Order: sequence, then C-alpha cells, then structure tokens
Amino acid sequence: MKKNKQNQFPTRLKTLLAPLLVGLSTLSAKAQDGLAGINEANRQVRSYFDAGTNLMYAIGAILGLIGAVKVYQKWNAGDPDTGKVAAAWFGSCVFLVVVATVIKSFFGV
Repeated sequence: MKKNKQNQFPTRLKTLLAPLLVGLSTLSAKAQDGLAGINEANRQVRSYFDAGTNLMYAIGAILGLIGAVKVYQKWNAGDPDTGKVAAAWFGSCVFLVVVATVIKSFFGV
C-alpha cells in the first residue's frame, strides 16, 4: 500500500519540528544561566563603585595639594604664567570630582 502524499507532509513536519523544539528549549535554559551570570557580574561591579569614587576623590585631593605647592612655588619665584598653571591644576581636580560624581549618579549607586 502506498501512502498518500498529503499524509506524508504532517509526518515530515513533525520529524523536523521535534529536534527544533528540543534545541530551542535547551537554548532557553542556557540563556537563563547566562542571564544569571550577567546579573551577578553587574552586582559585583556595582559593589566597587563606592570604593572607586572615593579613590577618585582622594586622587583629586592629592593632585590639589601638589598643584597648590607648585603654584605657590611659581608665585614666589615671580613667574608670569602662574595663573595658567593654577587654572590647569584646579581644572584637573574639578574634572576628577565631576567625573566621580557623574559616574556615581549615572549608574545609580
């Protein structure tokens, strides 16, 4: 007995779809593990933000002290470019503080 071609199509479709559905379910399970890993990495990185911003504030303070000493030395020596040097050192300190504050507010930590 010969099978009708119309009856063969659903059987072939079932044989093609079964492995596809199994593969998709496996992929979905692996995606859930990956999502958990990404969330854990996010939590760990966010835990370092407070220490990182405090470090940037400390570096800004140290640069401010070094800059103050350099500007004072130039001022006492009578150099004409004292204002330019003071602006550069002050600008670098302000930049560090602003970057630390923006990073902290941007990431909502």
